[in-house]
Amino acid sequence: MQTVTPVARKAPRPRADALRNRERIVTAAREMFVEFGPDVPLDEIARRAGVGNATVYRNFPDRDALVREVVCSVMDRTTEAAELALAQSGDAFEALERFVHAAADERISALCPMIQSTFDKNHPDLEASRERCEGLVGAIMDRAKAAGQLRSDVDVGDVMIAAAQLSRPPAGTGCDIADRYVHRHLQLFLDGLRAPARSVLPGTALTMEDLRKA
Repeated sequence: MQTVTPVARKAPRPRADALRNRERIVTAAREMFVEFGPDVPLDEIARRAGVGNATVYRNFPDRDALVREVVCSVMDRTTEAAELALAQSGDAFEALERFVHAAADERISALCPMIQSTFDKNHPDLEASRERCEGLVGAIMDRAKAAGQLRSDVDVGDVMIAAAQLSRPPAGTGCDIADRYVHRHLQLFLDGLRAPARSVLPGTALTMEDLRKA
């Protein structure tokens, strides 16, 4: 008797409306986490996203899953902005500038406390987004240094922590005046990164490994 090998079935692709709903939930969650912090009720997120509570829980079984998706989404979007800038101009310093300003627009500083306290920092999804982001920024900085555009005494950690500190006040503070000057102050910081260096920086360059150990 001939043996019939079962045909593997592909998992069904999510419907377009399901993908749109998921994106709306992530966008609404990001906005509300920035405005009110990570403890905002999921029912309120559902209301802002224009979906039912069941749709939120169908996509994200708990708060940690939603927060993780928001953080990964922010990192992926800022990374894509840097990749696009590098592809369009080939200028490494311009790509670095695009990354920093995109991170500010994504309100990345308001999301930083969530990485520290809300969920597993070693989750594979988070690690993948983080490694992609850090790897690209590190490569851009290395290219800018090799081209004589970027001072040699800085590292990825310096850029990440300065961008977070300068970009936005913590979630829920509603500091409108700081918002109006974010990109101005970030550009001052970026200009300070250009080579040749105008001063000697105290201490040593801050790596991402230094940040993780802190």
